[in-house]
Amino acid sequence: MTGRAAATVALVVLGIALVAVVAFTTPWSPLPHAVPGGRVAPAATTDFTPAQIARENAYHRAVRPPAYAGMALGLLAAAVLGLSPYGARLVAAVARPLGGGWAWQAVLGGIAVSLVVRVVALPFDAWGETVLRRYGLSTRDWGGWALDLLRAFGVSTVVLAVVVLGCYALVRATPTHWWVGVAVGGALLVLAGSFLYPVLVEPVFNKFTPLAAGPLRDELLDLARSDGVPVQQVLVADASRRTTALNAYVSGFGASRRIVLYDTLLRPPTTPAEVRLIVAHELGHAKRQDVLHGTLVGMLAVAAAACAGFLVLTWAPLLARAGVATLGDPRSVALVLFVVTVAGLATAPGQLLGSRRIEARADVHSLDLTRDPTTFVSSFRRLAVVNLSDLDPNPVVYALFASHPTTPQRIALARNWAKQQGVAVPAPITPP
Repeated sequence: MTGRAAATVALVVLGIALVAVVAFTTPWSPLPHAVPGGRVAPAATTDFTPAQIARENAYHRAVRPPAYAGMALGLLAAAVLGLSPYGARLVAAVARPLGGGWAWQAVLGGIAVSLVVRVVALPFDAWGETVLRRYGLSTRDWGGWALDLLRAFGVSTVVLAVVVLGCYALVRATPTHWWVGVAVGGALLVLAGSFLYPVLVEPVFNKFTPLAAGPLRDELLDLARSDGVPVQQVLVADASRRTTALNAYVSGFGASRRIVLYDTLLRPPTTPAEVRLIVAHELGHAKRQDVLHGTLVGMLAVAAAACAGFLVLTWAPLLARAGVATLGDPRSVALVLFVVTVAGLATAPGQLLGSRRIEARADVHSLDLTRDPTTFVSSFRRLAVVNLSDLDPNPVVYALFASHPTTPQRIALARNWAKQQGVAVPAPITPP
């Protein structure tokens, strides 16, 4: 069997496995039973004032143009470098001072291409930052903003260097079957990243301090214990140095699992009951092993992508456009990064669809654990107001970018849950 034939068969098998895992493990119906009228689209006007809706709409009208423009120009820059000889020339130029060997071309070339794409989008990132400040969502000065960008670029550069060097070593060693090694190595890298991210990456962006001993800490640990989720500690992240947004999450595995609260969440008017309910949502992810589920899906997706990448990146006309004869020439790294970028954009809607369903299941878990739909509604309403969440997104925007259900959808879910459980249904917060 030829390399292309074997890669095709492997792609089909991995694709079927990926679709089966997603289809049979995604909670497509988070509530166990249908509720009469439960499929009616919720209206934001039920729980949000006209002024709150107007402010949220104004914010998104202001923040989307720089976000979309930066994304589009970054993609255009990646296309220009990947689908023309310019990328190959850039790779050769940056590696020449160090002798121009294949390893230097792969690593330095990949970093250079990534840097060009980031620099092209940088003015629009700055524009978006001014919008965040105007609406009170960002607390950073320009020095802090630049430092966060450098940190993010540094982390991504380390990962990129490791991945690119490993991939080109495999391509050069096994030109006709490199997809096997890339599939296995990529899957293992996803697995390692899931375990190492809380330990190695999170501390790069935030400082974590233990939550002071007291009633709230005891209550959160008791909540986790009653839910059967072992948690070692409750930490506070210094999120207020960059944002006013409210959030919490559970990260880590086994002995490293911890509840993390944004310090913004511990300030008035947030109540302990609201913190408890938000943490209960995050415990739902841990209870259902959502991170491990995402890791499994990611491993299958990366392995399938390696097979598909072999079929695409060994196509002679495409290589010719990039100015290289074979993929083993590391000057093709600009083409590789462009193809990876396009693949990520193309598969994002499917990933986000699953994410929204998983988040809805965590909402149900929070309600089952706390049995407090009234606090659920008031908490998520306030989160939406403070975070300026999009209450009624365009369906296309929702499909392409939303990782969570809208707040009106989450509130409607809580009311439907209350009807199922026979408890008091939270009343609309705004007058008719």
